[in-house]
Amino acid sequence: MSTKTKTTTTTTPNYGTIPTSTPTTASPHSNAPFYTRAIAHRRSWREFLSPSSFSLPTSYATATARIRRNLNYFRFNYSLTTLLILFLSLLYHPISMIVFLSIFVLWIFLYFSRDTPIFVFNRSIDDRVVLVLLFVVTVVALVLTKVGVNVLIALSVALVVVGLHAAFRGVDDLFLDDVDDDDVDGSGLVDVVQGHPLRPTYARVV
Repeated sequence: MSTKTKTTTTTTPNYGTIPTSTPTTASPHSNAPFYTRAIAHRRSWREFLSPSSFSLPTSYATATARIRRNLNYFRFNYSLTTLLILFLSLLYHPISMIVFLSIFVLWIFLYFSRDTPIFVFNRSIDDRVVLVLLFVVTVVALVLTKVGVNVLIALSVALVVVGLHAAFRGVDDLFLDDVDDDDVDGSGLVDVVQGHPLRPTYARVV
């Protein structure tokens, strides 16, 4: 007579899972700083000219910090303001004005209306590099049309206007969305602040 052994399998009941959220860590080479440097941010003119945001700087260091921050934050607005002053200096020089308008087309396609980075040999070109190159091309082309004095006066006026605005425009209400590589410490804080979704994980409770 043979005996059969019954094997009893006991299972541990699963009473439920508790979801936990683990923030995604930010990489120093993430795409956020890349697109921040490669594309000019279009700030609203209401924010640029808000009367309540202007105040006297309390010290030279404060004025310097404001100028540095505002030049980076409002570089799109400052560029357009400088070009407008430069254009007004050419009203009585039709040939120079035609040259300026021709170059302004490059400004539109390469800076003001650009929504994607510029790549050269599979390397992205920094937005500030594009800005400097366009200004150099504009100034050189206008000087060749024999309006060097007008260009010098216009750039001097633009420098004073931009400098005064950048020094007196407060920076307390500006959002820190221009993140540089040095600001990312790998702790994941930048991703959380910038609104990146948290990645859900689950811990099993038995």
